[in-house]
Amino acid sequence: MRVNTTGTRLATMLMATTLLAGCSLLTSSDKDEESAPDIQEQQLYEQGRTALEDGSYITALNRLEAIDTRFPFGETAQQAQLELIYVYFKNGDWEDARAAASRFIRLHPDHPQVDYAYYLRGLAAWQAGRFSLERLRVIDIAKRDPGATRDAYGDFSELIQRFPNSQYSPDARQRIIYLRNLLAQHELEVADFYLRKGAYLAAVNRGQWVIENYPQADSTRDALAVMVEGYMGLGMDERARETLAVLIQNDPGNDQLKGRTFNPRHVKGKLRG
Repeated sequence: MRVNTTGTRLATMLMATTLLAGCSLLTSSDKDEESAPDIQEQQLYEQGRTALEDGSYITALNRLEAIDTRFPFGETAQQAQLELIYVYFKNGDWEDARAAASRFIRLHPDHPQVDYAYYLRGLAAWQAGRFSLERLRVIDIAKRDPGATRDAYGDFSELIQRFPNSQYSPDARQRIIYLRNLLAQHELEVADFYLRKGAYLAAVNRGQWVIENYPQADSTRDALAVMVEGYMGLGMDERARETLAVLIQNDPGNDQLKGRTFNPRHVKGKLRG
């Protein structure tokens, strides 16, 4: 059988040309790949920013998380991390928002917008506690687990201590007033439980805690009343009398002093007599 050598040579030349072209394309692709990361990072950031401005928080979350994962030291990394806290917050991912804020504060303590991270961390804790005066009375909220409440109080307190002139500090101060009263009320709920159980020393300690840690709270006068009852339960009449005198001096119109006696021993009449 006769072989067509001319056709064979032609096929070989075509194959070689194809391989060379492929190598050329691969080399070109490799060169593009070297410059692609910067372009990709910027594109991701712009897409994330656009989605954030449009309220498309899921899309913004995906883009910003991609930057945080793929370009942790890129030009837009710090701003992306900061905006990621806000996106978590808007998506209702309170724990993720707090974790991201804490991470940003740890990694970038001197960042010019680190006060914003503190503020968002506090807001996330605030929301995690589901503080809604329109739907729940303060007394109802006070009976719940105060973990998130304490976190928010600590976060906002740290913000105003570190950055008293921050644009976020005025709002933080207002929230602290509410949180302080809430935490104090919670402590008194626990103290009242101890009184009902006859655990008078524990009740006194709770009342003392409120006075020492939340001296500006509305419940400090009620804390004095709790302490009076606790001291009487312990048989410490002199301490009860002294505490009652402080209560009368600071809050003569307290509900505990009018129309109601201190349980369980009617100490009000006894101490005054």
